[in-house]
Amino acid sequence: MLVKDIMTTAVKTAHPDSLIREVAMVMCFNKISGMPVVDDDGRIVGMISEKDILWGMFPDLQDFMGNPEVADFEAFERDYKDVVNLKVQNLMTTRVYAVEPTMPVLKAASMMFRHRLRRLPVADNGKLVGIVSVGDVHKAIFQHNITGRA
Repeated sequence: MLVKDIMTTAVKTAHPDSLIREVAMVMCFNKISGMPVVDDDGRIVGMISEKDILWGMFPDLQDFMGNPEVADFEAFERDYKDVVNLKVQNLMTTRVYAVEPTMPVLKAASMMFRHRLRRLPVADNGKLVGIVSVGDVHKAIFQHNITGRA
């Protein structure tokens, strides 16, 4: 079984100049936890996830070193208003692991587990053509081996 057999091709994407507010709305309304970031030519330049957005609310290590016991977590939560006004390029992960459509599904899954990722963009010559998630892999393996359908 190949990645192209199970990938999702209707991929929600972000642009580096998009506001976090817009991306968070897409994630919430579509019940997804992350999305590829693509440039104007459709090339993958990063990934943005809920975790990246929430991480943006927390202080840097330098800020925490002074006195970690007095961290004001309620203030961090209020700072979310500032975080959602940032651009995607400020919070996105730029180290992207991508797979090709012709890669075996379990090889893609091994990359996800090795790098502790829930999803991988699928690229053809650097351009986004789909996305595959741990859930996609599990569902495909289950259907193939338990029900006999692909």
